Amino acid sequence: MCGINGIFHLNNKSADKNQLVKMRDVLEHRGPDDAGVFIENNIGLGHRRLSIIDTSSAGHQPFYSENGRYIIVFNGEIYNYKDFYPELENKGLKLKSGSDTEVLLKLYELYGLEMLPRLNGMFAFAIWDKIEKKLVLARDRMGVKPLYYSLYHNTLYFASEQKALFAAGIPIQISESGLEEYFFNRFVAGENTLYNYVNKLLPGHHMTIHENGNTKTIKWWNLKEEIQNHSHILNPKKWFEETFFESVRLRMVSDVPVGVLLSGGLDSCSILSSLYHQDYKNIQTFNIGFSEQQHNESHLAKNITDQFNYEFNSIKVEGDSLFDNLLESTYFQDEPLMHLNEPHLLSVSKLASSKVKVLLSGEGADELMGGYVRYKALKNPSLLKIIGQVSNLEYFNNNPRYDKLIRYSKINNKTELILFNSTSIYPNDINSFYGPRIKPLNEYRYQIIKEAQELYPNSTQRQALYFDQHTYICSLLDRNDRCTMGASIECREPFLDQRLIAGLGTLDDKWLFSGKKGKYILKSSMEDKLPQEIINFRKIGLSAPWHSYLLSNNKFRDELQNFAKSEIFNMPFLENLNGKKIVEQIEKGDKKIIPYILPLFMLHIWQKNYFEKFV
Repeated sequence: MCGINGIFHLNNKSADKNQLVKMRDVLEHRGPDDAGVFIENNIGLGHRRLSIIDTSSAGHQPFYSENGRYIIVFNGEIYNYKDFYPELENKGLKLKSGSDTEVLLKLYELYGLEMLPRLNGMFAFAIWDKIEKKLVLARDRMGVKPLYYSLYHNTLYFASEQKALFAAGIPIQISESGLEEYFFNRFVAGENTLYNYVNKLLPGHHMTIHENGNTKTIKWWNLKEEIQNHSHILNPKKWFEETFFESVRLRMVSDVPVGVLLSGGLDSCSILSSLYHQDYKNIQTFNIGFSEQQHNESHLAKNITDQFNYEFNSIKVEGDSLFDNLLESTYFQDEPLMHLNEPHLLSVSKLASSKVKVLLSGEGADELMGGYVRYKALKNPSLLKIIGQVSNLEYFNNNPRYDKLIRYSKINNKTELILFNSTSIYPNDINSFYGPRIKPLNEYRYQIIKEAQELYPNSTQRQALYFDQHTYICSLLDRNDRCTMGASIECREPFLDQRLIAGLGTLDDKWLFSGKKGKYILKSSMEDKLPQEIINFRKIGLSAPWHSYLLSNNKFRDELQNFAKSEIFNMPFLENLNGKKIVEQIEKGDKKIIPYILPLFMLHIWQKNYFEKFV
């Protein structure tokens, strides 16, 4: 796991080493173990290393091919890299290290980008071809590893995080459409970002840039086609258990200690159970605890850790510590926080970093197997209209969950039900709170919905899953990457093995949505391998009581007063809002305003503590 960056001038201007190193070293948290650069005329590559596989100097990057033609900087892991050893040996190729980076580069020498579908891993890499004078960028199937780029003043800049681009001199400017999408949809989907001049290389894509400026981007992994071309799974339960256990085993490939990010929920406990039943020893688990019982699963996490004879580590993030981690996580995230548990993940990652270098996470299970309660509302969209008709009943108005459902029921077409399924406030709410606003037109979101409708024409629930697998999950993976890498920890997600992703997409709805909590195939596969208290425990997720945080700590209360007169209220989208009145509503105990306030408060924290660093 590492940080990568590069500069490629398309006008034969010489690459500036100082600029390259400045970009590289702003990513030091991603790779504190080693650093390297390659510069030749108009191309420069930088690398920060977190040593996971072959921790010796033989794994130093940038890594050169034996003939000197290719140079690679690589962030991630190829879990099945040893499977290629016999093939490379049969072709007369000798390896000089035990690193997966060298295997990756050898495969590129032999097959070019045709090698990508054969890789099982998470990755973002750049390869420079000295002879053809071209730079290749590539990203893994689901986008576990980030890769940003900017074409600015006839130069391509790329990096693992946006801050490295700003350190290179790319202007930090908020995109108006990106800001609108932040408020309507919580995050910017597709190639665009919150910033002008900054784009993402999409998951499952590669880009080739020639010295003359010719650029081509290709989608090398298409989930819709993978699902359509997948063979029929005769015994789903047996297939799932075998594939899941194999995925967990592959993600234990490491020359350093591996631990588990353990919430106490079904997903992470299933990973721990898989390790136990595959006879892995000396596993450390790391947990985030909450003082509030309705948010706490720590007792479950501790019980199963003790049952498997592993070592339990837990931390609570409250008060001043929470505020300090909020500021830190905002810096690592590069954008305003939107999941609102980033400070907690950063804190538990710091705890883990003293004992392990790799964490396994249960991320992805909900989006693959229907684990969110919000999917239930899509089972029969016509029922939402009936809910809207009883919205004046006192019980519904006084229950936060039903209040949200009522607001959701005001959406009147299936496409928008999917578009806004993962948000906390909806178009009507936006218009009433901010004033009349036009919904952002993000073509990527509509393109994915179209694919979903073609693949699952009779199931709005399945369309929502497919949509989330290309949008919402990307924001979760960004969060995981930044919070763990902020503490120099690598995070791996066993549920995101490509075999599971495609295979689950072919199964009948009953394997996903049956039961109260969904994820029926996971629950049925693990029911004899997990305690019943975990199988049957109500889903909590990593939620946090932000209303209490804002009012119970001096640092937060002081920041609320700063928020009341924040510069964000000078932004075009927010000109109708009165910060002082908003804070007064919070102080009066109005909990219904919290979903509206938190995006604004996090934007304020970001603008004050991140944006100003690069202006």
